Amino acid sequence: MTITTARMLDDDRLRPAAERLRPDLDPAEVVARAAWSVLAEPGDGAAGALIADHGVHEALRIALGEPGLLVPGRTGQRELTDAQARWQPRADPRAVRDALESCREVGGRLLTPADAAWPAGLDDLGDHAPIALWARGDIEALVGAGAVSIVGARAATPYGESVAGELAGDLAASGVTVISGGAYGIDGAAHRAALGVGGMTVAFLAGGVDRAYPIGHQQLFDRIRRGGAVLSEVPCGAAPTKWRFLQRNRLIAAAGLATVVVEAGWRSGSLNTAGHAAALGRPLGAVPGPVTSAASAGCHRLLREYDAVCVTTAQEVRELWGEDAAPAPATAREDPDRMRLLDALSARTPRPPEDLAPRCGLTIERVRSLLGILELEGTAKRGDRGWTQASG
Repeated sequence: MTITTARMLDDDRLRPAAERLRPDLDPAEVVARAAWSVLAEPGDGAAGALIADHGVHEALRIALGEPGLLVPGRTGQRELTDAQARWQPRADPRAVRDALESCREVGGRLLTPADAAWPAGLDDLGDHAPIALWARGDIEALVGAGAVSIVGARAATPYGESVAGELAGDLAASGVTVISGGAYGIDGAAHRAALGVGGMTVAFLAGGVDRAYPIGHQQLFDRIRRGGAVLSEVPCGAAPTKWRFLQRNRLIAAAGLATVVVEAGWRSGSLNTAGHAAALGRPLGAVPGPVTSAASAGCHRLLREYDAVCVTTAQEVRELWGEDAAPAPATAREDPDRMRLLDALSARTPRPPEDLAPRCGLTIERVRSLLGILELEGTAKRGDRGWTQASG
């Protein structure tokens, strides 16, 4: 991959697509940010640092340039070389053009940090902030009187859904935008309650805004687009993966003035969102449940270990605005590269390392080393035609 690839992304075929999607912006800016959303996985700190140091256009040229060039800035040479090896297999002008055209075809919009509708809280993520957001719906939902993130278990109990609905409905009725992730359970209850009172709600998705995931929430997403917005940092057509769900959670936490966990199991993904909120210094609230309920064990854990504030009413949630949340305690986390590789492995279709590398955004060398570890763990299996997930 050479600097010629960078020039390819300035191809005249991309400019019309950018102008059709955002006629009010410099097409080069639109193309560059769309290209970055294709090249880099959500939360890629190397991409964020490069853009912060050099601007979105020059950073793109560096990313697609010759490896080994000395580049001033905070990104070390080895880190940059590794990042270039991740990004360059995804460098395809057709993918960028498809992202722009697909967004326009579904009535979407590409938001940049310079837009008035950009959620200001996302800037607190620093180098891990999104480079752009793909949006559908009423983007004014992002600039209201305030916003609160309400999350919780997918396998919610009637108690949890009832409390989530009551909190979200009361808050939305007073002009607060309700943010969640569009999942089954607590997320869905919060979105529906906000819509039910004519309020604003926003769903951050782990996949493209042109696809409903879960599919059972297709009608809910249609309603959200009419009474709010759906957003994602990955382009249309992108599939939701475990890694992207976890990275999506940081957006939910950053976009709200506070995060409230209504119901969560001991190892619920909602605790990941809570951890992001605490690390950002966002106020964190948790709704208590019956001590015998496994569905509330995660909330009780937040109250005990994360110093979350006990909340039971919308007024108590509003009181979080002026309180400081304690930072999340350091915990051992799963290697994100390992998680991304597992997402890329199929249980049925064998894939060689050369196919897996662009799928998970890692270098071929990194993929090969991780495959050996996964094989020893018994989670990946080598065959004549490639690698698959190990069954059982």
